[in-house]
Amino acid sequence: MVSKESRKAVRAKKHWRMRRTLSGTAMRPRLAVFRSNSHMYAQIIDDTVGKTLVAASTIEKEAKSALEHTNTVEAAAYVGKLIAERAAEKGIKEVIFDRGGFLYTGKIQALADAAREAGLQF
Repeated sequence: MVSKESRKAVRAKKHWRMRRTLSGTAMRPRLAVFRSNSHMYAQIIDDTVGKTLVAASTIEKEAKSALEHTNTVEAAAYVGKLIAERAAEKGIKEVIFDRGGFLYTGKIQALADAAREAGLQF
């Protein structure tokens, strides 16, 4: 019988493989995305000091009231727009996109596209 690694383990392995080469700096921080079954999370991180500069998620009151469901493509796009707006307030224009080991389709792509449309460059 063939045994397979769990999807969670495979994603974690991909993420650490990507993180060996991806690193956010003060000039170009890292936009890290995480998707759970219920929510979407996005953070802009400066890895040189290990500090989160900006964060947005569907868990926030503002997002929950604006969205009917927090686990849809529309919710991901909302978080992308929100993170880009908050980044612009802090003066962040360019980021490095870290998809967190997830495939670049669906919710992850919707978040990235919405962030680009709202002004972030990556």
